[in-house]
Amino acid sequence: MTVSALPTPSTSFPAVPAAPDGRPTIVHLTAEYAPFARTGGLAEAVRGLATFQSRAGNAVVVFVPLYRSVRDHAPDLAPLGRPVKVELGFRSVEVRFFREVKSGPGPRVVFVDAPTYFNRSGLYGEQGRDFADNARRFAVFSRAVLDGISRLIAGPVLVHAHDWHTSLALMYMRTYGDLRERFASTPTVLSIHNAGYQGHFPESVLNECGIPPEVYNWRMAEWYGRVNFLKTGLAFADVVVTVSPGHARELRTPDGGFGLHTTFQWLGNRFLGITNGIDQTEWDPAIDDQITANYTREDTSAKARCKAALQRSFGLPQRRRTPLFGLTGRMVMQKGLDLVLNSHLVWNMDAQFVFLGQGEPRYERALTQLANARPRHVGVQLDFTDRLEHRLMAGADMFLMPSQYEPCGLTQMRAQRYGALPIGRRVGGIADTVEDDVTGFLFDPFNASAFDHAISRALARFSEPVGWARRMHTAMGRDFGWERSAERYERAYELAFSVTRSRG
Repeated sequence: MTVSALPTPSTSFPAVPAAPDGRPTIVHLTAEYAPFARTGGLAEAVRGLATFQSRAGNAVVVFVPLYRSVRDHAPDLAPLGRPVKVELGFRSVEVRFFREVKSGPGPRVVFVDAPTYFNRSGLYGEQGRDFADNARRFAVFSRAVLDGISRLIAGPVLVHAHDWHTSLALMYMRTYGDLRERFASTPTVLSIHNAGYQGHFPESVLNECGIPPEVYNWRMAEWYGRVNFLKTGLAFADVVVTVSPGHARELRTPDGGFGLHTTFQWLGNRFLGITNGIDQTEWDPAIDDQITANYTREDTSAKARCKAALQRSFGLPQRRRTPLFGLTGRMVMQKGLDLVLNSHLVWNMDAQFVFLGQGEPRYERALTQLANARPRHVGVQLDFTDRLEHRLMAGADMFLMPSQYEPCGLTQMRAQRYGALPIGRRVGGIADTVEDDVTGFLFDPFNASAFDHAISRALARFSEPVGWARRMHTAMGRDFGWERSAERYERAYELAFSVTRSRG
């Protein structure tokens, strides 16, 4: 990336020195970052990208709120400089920046501390309800990180925001007088991990979030009489990326654009689809120390021990040739739980199903009732752990992913690495990463009948051990590392620099 036109921001106590080759520091702004704060794939996707970029020799900084959960993983934090006053919406907030005392190689993580807003038990809400002040919470975070960038990072930067929570940062950079001058040559990228979540708020939040009145129009922040944080970010970003080419196509359509399809169309060639990756050293059954037995693509015999262990963990009979289906993820409508619960085969077939994850209480209750009704066939664990997710991938024969929509999805990639063939809907990243009847089984209509038909096709192949082994071998050999996306992200960043230069 050519950065000669970028000035060096002022720094009083830089935590990250300027890159010696003049490359910009890549700055990620995110509401979630594994393992410190996560509710789903956002935390892992941002960590995966930032980690790969750091390994490739880039200077990378990640800003994330200092939630209460951060202390569980980073009990020792050191302050970065003195507290700062952030002025936003006629009110000021004292904000401090922290880093881990002990941190290894990789991206530098900076925690933004505003206790009034983030020292809570949940990230976005409690007991199934969003916090009433979420608009103000993430507006404060988005505004504070811009001061943090100036104070803590030497040399030029590229700002990469993620989802609606950080979208206002891009608007502040281009509309506030002091910030507009400070970041005039700073390119921006906005990643959309899930366009189903946009940050819709009443018009009354304009003042408390410091959103200029002139921004509240149908081209920028206004959406059907409400403030839309994601739409605001789309209006001000130099380049927008979503997490798979298939989902990028869907977002440009009336049926798949979540009410923003015309905005995605307006972006033209500044809107890209780049598939996420996974850490293939973490998700490798040959070396995974969290599973019962290791196995390889060439010799999968030990997978039988993993299957038996998974059956024991979920209280199911150990039946080697009984097909075992797994599902892990957030228990929400998007993940296709309604199809599972209305599936004739799930309720009646002589097979086993294990479900792992948390989510909406109605789905947690329904799955628990299913397990109570079929105790020898269905197991449910609502207490998600990384270890149990690894063991599910290693022990399952097939992995269920009947998503209503799926921008990218990570679990279908992990499942293939472990020889658990996905049964998924042909949408977004699932369609981009699963090859029908080769590495998994795809279906189209969002209904239980189509889902059951895909399960039946998979069972027919499972009954033929030689053919099934061939499919497992192919799936386990697929490359889902971040390296495959590196060139496209480099082009996205180059495009952002080009847009910035053309802006003058």
